[in-house]
Amino acid sequence: MIQHPEVIPLVLLCATCAVFLGGPVVMWFLGHVESPDPDGIELPGGRWIGLLERAAAFSAVVAGSDYALALVVAVKALGRYPELRTAKHGAVSERFIIGTFASLLWAAAWAGLARLVLYTLG
Repeated sequence: MIQHPEVIPLVLLCATCAVFLGGPVVMWFLGHVESPDPDGIELPGGRWIGLLERAAAFSAVVAGSDYALALVVAVKALGRYPELRTAKHGAVSERFIIGTFASLLWAAAWAGLARLVLYTLG
C-alpha cells in the first residue's frame, strides 16, 4: 500500500522513461556493436515489441516478480524463434540478443529506481 500518493508521478515518470526512451537507447547501443546490420534488415514489429517488452519488464521488476520477468523473456524468445532460425545471417540473431538485453537492462534500471522511490518515499 502506498503511504504517500505523491510518489505516484515519480513512478509513472520512471515507467515512461523505461518504455519510451528505451528504443532510442537500444538503437544507439546497436549502432556501436561490431556486427553489422545485414542489409538493413529489421525484424518486423520490433519497435512495438520493444515497447511492450519494456513495459512488461518494468512492471515485473517493480512488482518484484522474477517469474513474470522470466515469462517476458521466454515469450519474446519463443515468438521470434522461427524468424531467427531461418535468418540468412547470424548477425540477425546476434543483434536480437544484444538488443533484447539492452532493452531489458534499460527497463530494469528504471524499475529499480521506481522501486527505490516506492520503498523509501512511498
